[in-house]
Amino acid sequence: MFTRVVEGRARVVREIRAAGPLLSAIAVPTTARGPWLAAALHAAPPPARRARHRAVVVEAHRHGRPAGLALLTSRSRLRRGRPVTVVRLLGDDGVPGPPGSAPRRLPAADPEVAGLLAEGITDLLAGVRGRWQLDLSGLPLGDPVLAALGARLGTGAAFRTSRSRSLVDTLGTGALRSTDPALLEGRLPVFLEHRPAGARRADLRALARVHAAAGQLEHAIVLAGGVPTAGLLTLLDGPVRRPWWGFGPDGGSDDAPGQPWVSLTASGQGR
Repeated sequence: MFTRVVEGRARVVREIRAAGPLLSAIAVPTTARGPWLAAALHAAPPPARRARHRAVVVEAHRHGRPAGLALLTSRSRLRRGRPVTVVRLLGDDGVPGPPGSAPRRLPAADPEVAGLLAEGITDLLAGVRGRWQLDLSGLPLGDPVLAALGARLGTGAAFRTSRSRSLVDTLGTGALRSTDPALLEGRLPVFLEHRPAGARRADLRALARVHAAAGQLEHAIVLAGGVPTAGLLTLLDGPVRRPWWGFGPDGGSDDAPGQPWVSLTASGQGR
């Protein structure tokens, strides 16, 4: 097995594409697949310093397909007047995905690869100049890479578990439902007017169009006198429906208990 690190948007996109079979084999959610991650990479950077994008890759053969993949972003922040490099998973500070299921993944083909991937992340942190803070969130309970990473970081690592709330479609049989990308164009402006808090219009528009073009987005509206009064966008992971966001008297949806999410935080000093 070989472990390597690549840096830069173009190189990270190539690794995401190469990992397609791995992501399909372990059935990761839409928010951990290529189109969503590529959109997160190309989202406009904040006014602060640009992020560094890196991929830690584990592969059985050099230049082969990834058997394990960690997609990370890092930014320099000031904490108590001192610069700290904050390392997070790609997409963590981007467009919020469908609530309810853990949106992030550290994909690994088997326990051996999970250990090597954790080792690669630890080595990357050791090479950071100055102080660093690791903040990995939105991962599923029992993630093997997270467990191996916590063991390597020791007492400086802290786990936190929280249960999310998922959306339940309440539009009923009266809603006009479609997966037609052309029809979405006429409906998208009203959805964007009711976009999730903190989400940029341009990023949401791009994500909706990409997933609609792939047949992975259902858009549903309820009309009264020809005017949309409620609506809901739903991401389709094969047979699994993941309501994303909506509008209307009740937001086009109700909520229910979701899956537990796990986070890992740690801090230390690099080189």
